[in-house]
Amino acid sequence: MAATLPEGFAPHTRKSPLTDPWEPLYARKLADRTVLGLTVAAAHTNSRGFLHGGLIAALADNAMGLSCGVVLAREGLPANGLVTISLGVDYVGKAEIGQWLAFETTYVRPGRTICFAEAEITADGAPVARARATFRAPAAAA
Repeated sequence: MAATLPEGFAPHTRKSPLTDPWEPLYARKLADRTVLGLTVAAAHTNSRGFLHGGLIAALADNAMGLSCGVVLAREGLPANGLVTISLGVDYVGKAEIGQWLAFETTYVRPGRTICFAEAEITADGAPVARARATFRAPAAAA
């Protein structure tokens, strides 16, 4: 756990069997997005001791999906049950044990059937990855 959480972060309440081993996870809920965060620990790393790219991809997907849900709900559209259609991640840096990792959704374009999102992932403020995803909206997923 981070000694001091960045302002606005609280324990993330949406649990998942995939993310349970990575706890504690934190979230900052804003009017147009949900930002996820964690302090990098040994359980988050690869064999070289750096943050594992799979964790980055999974939590970026999660943060962007949650952010799409926030925007869809704000626009009066169904917002639960988004399904990821595509996910792309560009790794541009590294993170090490003890650093604060933040998954900041920087763009959401919602629609009735498809929602697009982009995110920036940082470690102590330095870029680690960029991600983009396309989600199928709940009404279209049925």
